[in-house]
Amino acid sequence: MAVNHLSDDILITNYLAGDENGIKHLFLRYERRLFTSILILVRQRDLAEDLLQDTFIRIINTFRQGNYKHEGKFLGWALRISHNLVIDHFRKNNRMKMIHDTDEYQLTENLKLTDDGIEKDIIRKQTHHNLKLLIEMLPYEQREVLIMRHYGELSFKEIAEITKASINTCLGRMRYALINLRKLAVEHNVQLTND
Repeated sequence: MAVNHLSDDILITNYLAGDENGIKHLFLRYERRLFTSILILVRQRDLAEDLLQDTFIRIINTFRQGNYKHEGKFLGWALRISHNLVIDHFRKNNRMKMIHDTDEYQLTENLKLTDDGIEKDIIRKQTHHNLKLLIEMLPYEQREVLIMRHYGELSFKEIAEITKASINTCLGRMRYALINLRKLAVEHNVQLTND
């Protein structure tokens, strides 16, 4: 059976049974999503790489200590660990950074573009650019939930666990984020569709 078809729990079980490839394939499967979620919050590639490494170390240590519960929710659990490490980092530095694009990172750079032709590609890139500008204008809590939901593909339950807010609070933040995005689009005469 190909490794790509193995579930997270099987890869973890294989790792715990002594197969180092189990953890290697698990990390390869989620490395980009974990890194992106960290980078969105810290905005510094070197720091994001360090926090990603710390996340992997914490995951391995949890496995080795026998404290991981197989519930088929590895990614949500790993994202919680990375989010907590980001919060710990900012607490130590006594500051919280806002999410903005840098020369190194564009919020929407990880969106997949299809090969529909140059014109459609340019329009799609402009739409992503417009969306990114509007997302940056949202309050932090709304921006955080929106990014986790749409870019991190997390459920509201997972977002609630990560942010330590209720599901209803997260749903409310998402609702207000979407309402505010529409208002901002009108205020700034920004087109968000490819029409």
